[in-house]
Amino acid sequence: MHEWALAEAVIEAAVEDARKEGMTRIREITVRIGELQQIELDPFTFALDEIIKLHGELLQHAQVKLEDEPAIFKCRVCSTEWHYQKASLNEAEGEAIHFAPEVAHAYMRCPRCKSPDFEVLQGRGVTIQRITGLK
Repeated sequence: MHEWALAEAVIEAAVEDARKEGMTRIREITVRIGELQQIELDPFTFALDEIIKLHGELLQHAQVKLEDEPAIFKCRVCSTEWHYQKASLNEAEGEAIHFAPEVAHAYMRCPRCKSPDFEVLQGRGVTIQRITGLK
């Protein structure tokens, strides 16, 4: 239940931030999901909806908006930038990256110079981008 744990963390972080900002009701939580996380959206949104119900008045009418963040890599050797191509990986490689995005270096190479020495510019993690509500 990887998605359930992520949903719990998102809601708990949003509630904590909203309380720090003095919000009495959260209207919308915008969450950016990195492509490398490869989250299954149906279980994730189901978990978010169920967890929101447990928080009573603060989250009574809250909506969660999900945004995709494409994965972009940059080669440290030749400076080429490229996007993640899940289709170019086999199923086992895609699964490995899903559970530990850091292992992308073992399965991917720069499309230009074939170096495995690259950095992930974006597309990792799950982050709260914005929380709107009433004070």
